[in-house]
Amino acid sequence: MNKTIAIPLENGILCAHFGHCEKFAIVKVEDCKIVDVKEITPPEHVPGLYPSWVAQFGTTDVIAGGMGQKAIQLFNQQNINVFIGAPMLGARELVSDFIADKLELSANYCNHDGHHHHGNCGH
Repeated sequence: MNKTIAIPLENGILCAHFGHCEKFAIVKVEDCKIVDVKEITPPEHVPGLYPSWVAQFGTTDVIAGGMGQKAIQLFNQQNINVFIGAPMLGARELVSDFIADKLELSANYCNHDGHHHHGNCGH
């Protein structure tokens, strides 16, 4: 599994309010292992901007706390899967759980490509 996962952060952990985060962790996963984590400061929040901004990093998935339906639709239009309702943890821990198919979510919104499992690393 190769993925690029974006996670909104505040004070180093998942930001509960997607549009109000301080930074985004951009986490690269290759062969089911985290190979790179960068924290990037987003531009000023304007409704509808973050999905296209996040897409420029090759993002395949977003893990978030909460997010509005319109933002979810905009991410899906960019072929980015959205997983919301994630716990307030750091980026590495969230992605490690995601890879292992152990991430506890209250909802997820895939891009309807037929692949609704996020893990798939045989764990």
